[in-house]
Amino acid sequence: MAHEVTAEELPESRYDDWVRLVSGSPEGSIYALPRYLQALCRAAGGRYSILGVRRGDQLAGGVAVYEQSSRYGPFVAPRPLLYYNGIVLQRYDTRYPSEQTSRHLRTLEALESALTKRGYARMTLASRSSFHDVRPFLAAGWTAAPRYSYLVPLADLEQLWGRVEQNLRRLVKRCEKDGMQVVEDDDFGAFFRLHSSIMERREQEQYLPESAFRAFFDELRGEGLCRLFHARMPDGRAIASQLILLGPSPVCHFAAAATDPEHLRSGVSALLRWKSFEVLSKSGFQAVDLTDAALNPVTHFKSQLGGDLGLTLLLEAPQSRAYRAGTAAKRLLQETRRLLARNGPASRERR
Repeated sequence: MAHEVTAEELPESRYDDWVRLVSGSPEGSIYALPRYLQALCRAAGGRYSILGVRRGDQLAGGVAVYEQSSRYGPFVAPRPLLYYNGIVLQRYDTRYPSEQTSRHLRTLEALESALTKRGYARMTLASRSSFHDVRPFLAAGWTAAPRYSYLVPLADLEQLWGRVEQNLRRLVKRCEKDGMQVVEDDDFGAFFRLHSSIMERREQEQYLPESAFRAFFDELRGEGLCRLFHARMPDGRAIASQLILLGPSPVCHFAAAATDPEHLRSGVSALLRWKSFEVLSKSGFQAVDLTDAALNPVTHFKSQLGGDLGLTLLLEAPQSRAYRAGTAAKRLLQETRRLLARNGPASRERR
């Protein structure tokens, strides 16, 4: 007899069950942990809940939902420091692959129905690359789009070193010869100085305001959920930093990295990555997710570090009527302003 499959918001008393599922699932990551989401909510605002699907008495899957507010209603989507917010599934020791597929499909159907009933203005789920059977969502009117990231294997460092592009290996050796060192410490000030500088150069908002980011870092560090690495000159000055997120999964995640613009050509970014790979490998991590691979110079650098390009899927639910109308009006206003800015001087000249 088939087990009954039901979806529900998990009470805190069942969070331990959820953490065990996250720890054992290929889709699991730090981003799905209640402790991580609590820290993010305190730092960035928002709310979180865990929507689980039970198969009989066992937790079969679910999603950690991080909600934000908008003028059109609550919405769910990835954001800085939340690269994955997708589905986590239990794996079963079954004789036939079709049995596991059947169980997953029933879990996903229950999960899709429960998520839709929540009535979000917009919902985007970003799962890890091991999740690819999105058919129940597509059948319910959702859309799927590709997204990419590099995954660097850490089990065999000698093999990985051979996969790193030759020029980067040369730069790493040169930096070592010049006396640069990579250290792990809690110097958040040095990290944030470099982070805010690179955000300004890219004309992007900081991930969090400094005080909120510091509190977020301190909380994660206290929980053993992050590590902060710096590349330092012989005089001790930090010229590159990176924040790495840990968790129960054997895969860790690069959350943020920045390099002093005066040292971009020195190779210190490659040194920082490689030395952190060595530390993480010795700590037992099997891989590191470099987080995002959109086409840009940073992604070209990531591609040289010996990782594998992985495909992930963004699932987008049908948007609410209010959200569609509001965003359409916003686009129209932006386009009107662009046309006025472009045609204004020419119009004055003709007059």
